[in-house]
Amino acid sequence: MWKLTALCVLYAVHAASTYSSKSMAAMNEHEVVPDVIAVAPGDKIEVSYPSGVSVDFGNVLTPTQVKDIPTVNWPADSDSYYTLCMTDPDAPNRKEHTFREWHHWLVGNIPGKDISKGETLSEYVGSGPPPKSGLHRYVFLAYKQPSKLTFSEKRLTNRSDENRAKFSISKFAAKYNLGNPVAGNFYQAEYDDYVPILYKQLGD
Repeated sequence: MWKLTALCVLYAVHAASTYSSKSMAAMNEHEVVPDVIAVAPGDKIEVSYPSGVSVDFGNVLTPTQVKDIPTVNWPADSDSYYTLCMTDPDAPNRKEHTFREWHHWLVGNIPGKDISKGETLSEYVGSGPPPKSGLHRYVFLAYKQPSKLTFSEKRLTNRSDENRAKFSISKFAAKYNLGNPVAGNFYQAEYDDYVPILYKQLGD
């Protein structure tokens, strides 16, 4: 029995190491480091959409596939609080990123990984890259908070695009002493026929 337990532990350690290596390599290759964060997180955020697709370190998804709020999971302590962010550093495009970052989702004071009990600062908005702007990176990051926090940010709905642009998750993390992200993941997407629908939702 102890041999089986030891094998399970070794497998878990190997899997964690594999995720860490893949995360760091992908985030460096796609320049999430340093465009969004200074250091790649060691753990993976698992992101699954109702459409059936999942996020996997830079895979290409479509705005149609990611239009609805996803299920998100990461290694978390049940007695700690976390902040989760989804942000796009490539607005309006990767070369001319004058609106970097355009953040799509921001939730704080998440007990463990139960996002439904967290404090939503910015409601989820799916990908909306402009026509002919190429692939955008959409980065998910989880931060472990030092404690439950009081946030001063204006609460944003998913019915307007105001106050979404020129955000910096790194500056936000520094403001609230969050340190480096503990988990992350990202996908890429470019324009499809759903984007005009999203723009209408946001009042554009």
